[in-house]
Amino acid sequence: MPEHDRTEEFICLLARYERQVSTYVMVMVPHVADAEDIIQEAKLVMWRHFSKFKAGTSFLAWARKIAFHQVLAFRKRKQRDRLQFSEEFLTVIAEEAENASDYLEKRRRTLTDCIEKLQGQHREIIQLRYHQGLGVEAIADRVDRTEGALYRVLSRIRQMLHSCVSRQLMRS
Repeated sequence: MPEHDRTEEFICLLARYERQVSTYVMVMVPHVADAEDIIQEAKLVMWRHFSKFKAGTSFLAWARKIAFHQVLAFRKRKQRDRLQFSEEFLTVIAEEAENASDYLEKRRRTLTDCIEKLQGQHREIIQLRYHQGLGVEAIADRVDRTEGALYRVLSRIRQMLHSCVSRQLMRS
């Protein structure tokens, strides 16, 4: 495969699974700054060794394995710190993080599906509140409601979304 195609393939796969790999590392590393450094190093290692990745296999599993080894390497560099977890403990945490990451990603996709099913103004209110980060007062002005009414609507929308997500996850 030409180098350009492999580069594009890597970028697409990394973009698709980057959040899950990051979550996986952040579960194992207590400090966000350290986790971010490990994630960046893991991405470099992934890129350097992408020629060894076998197309058709799980990129996420491959990326998690590299990230896990970067966490171990980081731990070795930080041996002087007082609190150190055993490799066995980190292996268990890594497995739990993998399971949690998969489940959280499934919940995120399900929530997105449920938001798409909301009626127009309810979807708009969710967009304004959680994607644009607007406060209740600003949203109430935009949708021509009182703040009290908007709080009640948000509460009902959250309940609908919770029920929708719970039902869909129980089916799968």
